[in-house]
Amino acid sequence: MKLYHMRGACSLADLIVLRWVGAPHDIVPMTIDSIKAPDYLAINPGGNVPLLVHGDFVLTENVAILGYLADLYPQAQLAGDGSARGRAEVMRWLAFLNSDVHKAFKPLFSPARFLEQRELDEQLAENARRHIRHYLERLDGALASREWLTGQRSIADPYLFVVLRWAQAKGVDMAGLDALASFHARLSLDPAVRAALLAEED
Repeated sequence: MKLYHMRGACSLADLIVLRWVGAPHDIVPMTIDSIKAPDYLAINPGGNVPLLVHGDFVLTENVAILGYLADLYPQAQLAGDGSARGRAEVMRWLAFLNSDVHKAFKPLFSPARFLEQRELDEQLAENARRHIRHYLERLDGALASREWLTGQRSIADPYLFVVLRWAQAKGVDMAGLDALASFHARLSLDPAVRAALLAEED
């Protein structure tokens, strides 16, 4: 397998899952320039990461890649306990992280997409931080009585780890979110997570 990955991007979640399941893989490091290069756009017209290539199968979209890896390695039980309800719980949180939380960061990453007036960038950023804080409070509540979002480790958890890193980097108020702080600290010590972060640095 090849994972096209860019440092700091949500593709870190896929890299963590590849390490969790022990899948042989290569990392293709990408940059802001290389994801817009014609040869890359030819295989991924979205011009983004992640992109997973497995033999002749080319897969985009983070949720799809995470689900694919979980299905390839069912023994890891990263898509639930094997029941329809267990899988639905995983997908519920994965969808929330991808569709709501991730999207809320876009004004912080690319303010020019939303406003032409640069003098309003900070106001836009503050609004985004408030929305993100609201979502993080919900996630903190979910983790108040358990170590993982669904009660057991799943493909949703590394995605949460990624957005927590973004929140810290972008100045989101994290005060009082003790369950999230504990989750982040615990995953930071996970050997597979540490290996993924080291691979990202390389």
